[in-house]
Amino acid sequence: MNLRQIEVFHAVYVSGSVTAAARALHVSQPSVSKTLRHTESGLGFALFRRLKGRLLPTEEARVLFREVDEVYGRLSSLRLTARNLKSGGASHVGLAVLPSLGLSVAPAAIAQFRAQNPRVTFDVQTLDHADILKCLYERESDLAVGFVRPDHPRLQSVEIGGGELVLLHPKGVLESGANRVDVGRLKKQPYISLTGSGPIGILLSEELQRLEIELREVVSVRTFYVAAALVRQSVGVTIVDEFTARAMQAPNVAFSRLNPAIRFGVHCIWLEERPPSRTAQRFIEALTRVVREPEA
Repeated sequence: MNLRQIEVFHAVYVSGSVTAAARALHVSQPSVSKTLRHTESGLGFALFRRLKGRLLPTEEARVLFREVDEVYGRLSSLRLTARNLKSGGASHVGLAVLPSLGLSVAPAAIAQFRAQNPRVTFDVQTLDHADILKCLYERESDLAVGFVRPDHPRLQSVEIGGGELVLLHPKGVLESGANRVDVGRLKKQPYISLTGSGPIGILLSEELQRLEIELREVVSVRTFYVAAALVRQSVGVTIVDEFTARAMQAPNVAFSRLNPAIRFGVHCIWLEERPPSRTAQRFIEALTRVVREPEA
């Protein structure tokens, strides 16, 4: 499939009709139909079948679309980069962050940065720690921000700050604010655990093992968002990173620091062969300021 065929197939698949695809592509309906026929002829199988005036994708088309959609996304990114280069001085930063940092840290840094650099555009995606290398290797992002630098020879990183694990809990259950809560006090609390939570989960598990503490798990979840929502419903308490805790506070929810403290670093990561551009370097400085700003 050439690029034109990819565009037409994507438009027809998404819109469900040749007419709508032609409108989206700003071409004639016969042109879309002709390209679609040539595409099917070259592939050797049908891509759509007609039902009640709509084009429904075949099973082969559904499989093909997963690949085509990724290529189409790359084309959109390429066009944006070309426009930025043509405009002179404008640039683009592809950023991948952990969900915890996508709640407040990344938005705050982007807002501060664009206030001074309004012509810089961003593409932001959230991902798990395990997907950082793939994201950078496949050029989906220029920079990634996570809590642990992946141990890989192709990656370079800089530590831009740090944080702590904290206890997120309904107000009134435990002290909040400057006081620290002994981890041992959590044995009697209904606990919401986070399974598959990457390096942060491993860090917490190792510390609990070292202290010989076993928490009373009542619910197991896979995302910080769901854990925080359960805390808001007074189901129990949970331990999350402080960035998530700040972003997910509510009138009936507070967070307390732990004793002993469980700390981690925040790292900005990139491919060794694709060092940050000057624009990306300046954005890293903005990220650093946001991560290190003391919270009231």
